[in-house]
Amino acid sequence: MRGKGKVYLVGAGPGDPGLMTIKGRQCLESADVVVYDFLANRTFLEYAGENAELIYVGKKGGCHTMRQEDINSLIVEKAGMGLTVVRLKGGDPFIFGRGGEEAQELVEAGVDYEVVPGVTSAIAVPAYAGIPLTHRDYTSSVAFVTGHENPDKGHSDIAWDRLADGVGTLVFLMGVGNLGGIAKKLMQHGKGADTPVAVIMNGTSSMQKTITGRLDNIREKAELSGIRPPAIIVVGGVAGLRDQLKWFEKRPLLGRRIVVTRAREQASGFLKRLGELGAECIEFPTIEILPAPDWNRLDEAIRALDKYDWLLFTSVNGVKYFFMRLKACGKDVRDLSGIRIGAIGPKTAEILNNMGIMPDIIPDEYRAEALVEQLGQAGITGAHILIPRAEKAREILPEELRKKGANVDVVTTYRTVLPDRDREEIVKMFERGQIDMVTFTSSSTVKNFCEIFSSSKTVLKKWMSSVSVASIGPITSETAVSEGFSVDLVPAEYTIEALTESIVEFFGSPADPTKIP
Repeated sequence: MRGKGKVYLVGAGPGDPGLMTIKGRQCLESADVVVYDFLANRTFLEYAGENAELIYVGKKGGCHTMRQEDINSLIVEKAGMGLTVVRLKGGDPFIFGRGGEEAQELVEAGVDYEVVPGVTSAIAVPAYAGIPLTHRDYTSSVAFVTGHENPDKGHSDIAWDRLADGVGTLVFLMGVGNLGGIAKKLMQHGKGADTPVAVIMNGTSSMQKTITGRLDNIREKAELSGIRPPAIIVVGGVAGLRDQLKWFEKRPLLGRRIVVTRAREQASGFLKRLGELGAECIEFPTIEILPAPDWNRLDEAIRALDKYDWLLFTSVNGVKYFFMRLKACGKDVRDLSGIRIGAIGPKTAEILNNMGIMPDIIPDEYRAEALVEQLGQAGITGAHILIPRAEKAREILPEELRKKGANVDVVTTYRTVLPDRDREEIVKMFERGQIDMVTFTSSSTVKNFCEIFSSSKTVLKKWMSSVSVASIGPITSETAVSEGFSVDLVPAEYTIEALTESIVEFFGSPADPTKIP
């Protein structure tokens, strides 16, 4: 039997997932029901539990999905069923979020609730644009004002005269459509025509764009720059600090949408770095890493480790699963004494280093052919070599080693499979021309990417003809070309770090978000 239900009024912040509070995320993780408005970033919904019911009640472009009265009834009803309900709102629930009205309804219905504040766009967006809302050399007061009210209507609920001469910094939310009227009203009530103004579109996101001007020309500048909702208006001397203090929009990949096809468990570092550089990353893993179908052959090889002269690792996953089974078989790194270790590249070597193992060989070029060449120089005729690797992999390494007289055992430690995933959202982005680049970090990511779109290969090639392709190395590039793609960049060093640097060099400068479809 369920206990008493409870509602959490949670602010999701302005859009950047990093600005959501820890408590807000914890509420989402434990929620039975999430009732949410239009969110600047749907990543927040991924924090909800797998079995949570997600109900969209917001509005976009003036189109309401559900009336406020019906939303109030819905959250009361769900809580009455003994459920934990998260009412998720962009920004802060109590700053133009109607959270106060919903709290009143909950009190009247006798429903327990808590408010989890969010970082309001009123302060976060100007900060991301390099505008401090208060500054002791400029102003010690700030006011938040709805910009949604039509300044030209017969009666205004806004005290324009007091705003114009009584507050240092004015922040208007939801006001870009009334920008001209807002400027006019402020000037009519005594605000100087030369007062600095900034308008920030899509604040805290990779699509952020800021324009600055004065009260007497900001409307025209905004129109010429293509500024559109959602946008925040900052009026006051502090807006003039923008040129000196801007930081967010200097990031080189700002406005670029980049698809990352790497396996989810390996993509986090790549996604984080691209995001830090300003890109909007579309996580679209085409590979899922799973353990080997059975461990018999690997366990057998581990039990006979003393017969091997060399142990070669061709991936981070190979290391991970090999050492997992080494432990399961009652052994540890001491049992590798006397065996020489080879690693295909620096990342694989790094994982080994973390285990206290210094590889004997890391080829200068991170591919099987280079590893074969260096092993040949070390002398491997008659040597016994163990290669723990993926179920499906290039055969060139074991084949070439055997040609050089080595005895090679290849054992499966893991396998890669095609993830079961929804492709609807990425298809829409391709159709709208909203993707700048697709990244491939292995031949498998290329093949699986094509497999996911196997029912529409012709249209996929059409989409990809206008999208840049980044490949981590020559083998991956060969696979991409064989699938009909043109590869635009391959780093000199076949690592994620080098690939990231090459992407920055390729784009050269941030994109203009107003020119993006």
